[in-house]
Amino acid sequence: MSILVSFAPFIVFAVLVHFGLTVAGLWTAAAVSAAMIVRDSLLKRKSPKILEVGTVVLFGGLAIFTTVTAHEWTIPLVRLVVDCGLFVIVAISIAIGQPFTIQYAKETVPRALWSNPEFLRVNYKISGVWALAFAVCAIADLIMGFVTAVPHWVGVAVTVAALVSAFKYTESHSKGRSEPA
Repeated sequence: MSILVSFAPFIVFAVLVHFGLTVAGLWTAAAVSAAMIVRDSLLKRKSPKILEVGTVVLFGGLAIFTTVTAHEWTIPLVRLVVDCGLFVIVAISIAIGQPFTIQYAKETVPRALWSNPEFLRVNYKISGVWALAFAVCAIADLIMGFVTAVPHWVGVAVTVAALVSAFKYTESHSKGRSEPA
């Protein structure tokens, strides 16, 4: 469940952007991200996670840029930038050998299994599925923003399908993270 909670800033952002409140969505998502890190650090004594820190940087950077430049975002374009940012965060976590899901898995898996090759393999796969889902979301954003011949609902359906698939994959394969190979 912890990994799902980490997506709260993106949900807040999506809702506010849907109502045309792009700047408020960016600032609110940055604030929610920062609050989650503070909550976890102070109350739960957990270290900040790659996804959470990346989210603060992503939304905070976009909020500052938008406020300073008074840039007018279209909904598909700002969603594209955010989805590409998510993809980059996840891809970097994989590239540096710390798939973002591993920090969540370590909260529920016994320490003795952390060095198990199967534990690492499963986390690379789950993180890879999320990277793919965010890439699909970015492609859907491109289609919604720039291919007027395709109905808007198609992009929305593709986005929802990508995210639901990633959630279901995570859910079904997370159970295997605690099992030795």
